[in-house]
Amino acid sequence: MRSALTPYIQIARFDHWFKNIFMLPGVIVALYAQADLLSLTAFGRICLGFLAAGIVASSNYILNELLDAKFDALHPVKKFRPIPSGLVNKQIAVIQWIAFALVGLSCAAFLGRDFFYVSLSLWIMGCIYNIPPVRSKDKPYFDVLSESVNNPIRLMLGWYATGITILPPVSLLLAYWMVGAFFMAIKRLAEYRMINSPTVSAAYRQSFAYYNEERLLQSIIYYATAFGLFFGIFLIRYRMELILSIPLIAGFMTWYIHLGFLENSLAQYPERLYKQRGFVLYCLLCSVMLLVLLFLPVPMLYDIFEASFIPR
Repeated sequence: MRSALTPYIQIARFDHWFKNIFMLPGVIVALYAQADLLSLTAFGRICLGFLAAGIVASSNYILNELLDAKFDALHPVKKFRPIPSGLVNKQIAVIQWIAFALVGLSCAAFLGRDFFYVSLSLWIMGCIYNIPPVRSKDKPYFDVLSESVNNPIRLMLGWYATGITILPPVSLLLAYWMVGAFFMAIKRLAEYRMINSPTVSAAYRQSFAYYNEERLLQSIIYYATAFGLFFGIFLIRYRMELILSIPLIAGFMTWYIHLGFLENSLAQYPERLYKQRGFVLYCLLCSVMLLVLLFLPVPMLYDIFEASFIPR
């Protein structure tokens, strides 16, 4: 029974639940906006929110495994997944997909209307990304943008899990979307380089019929620039101190591009990036820096960056 259940556990990709760490900035910024939300009740809500988001995400992963099986069979690594390997009954997997969606959304409903609707949007984006005829993952650039939109969705899940009722800053949501697109585009670049065959790449993923290294690199630069613009708007509007984190963030993004160009890059499998210990330590440093700057005032910055010229 254990060996029979293992493939069904694998297609739910519980190891990918680590991506819910992208909910944390939403939690932290919400508590910064309304410090009185911090309580044991909020902690319980946040834990349930992480659970609900994980279950809904697993529903999307199951759908992805089902609809990508024939394409994964062409990938040098993904062909060993449970469904291409013939270890999963597809009818049972469809029931599993629906069951995970119902359980996850039911948990989300306990956290209020806003959290439920955002959770539902996460599930719907999984359908848009995977199900024909839309299947955005097959369309160049839309594949990256439709997958990375899960980043601001997760931020909103963290935001509303605290019990806050106001909308999060739009500039932060856009910045979060663009940095997510930056990560996804590097993942595409790493996959394209690893397959190392335009013909096989196009058969595996239709968007690769259009992509090449130059076009992917151009998109990476675009997403990084757009992130910088929207994050700059956010920090000027809400927290000037965060400007001190820019050198560290620039270093982080540069390092991630470097990882994308490595042979058999782990950028293809973000859940395995923990093996890059130096990079992980640098991520922790960036996170601590951002957290400190969010709550530690630096008054002189407001004098240094005070506008001396106001256009008429």
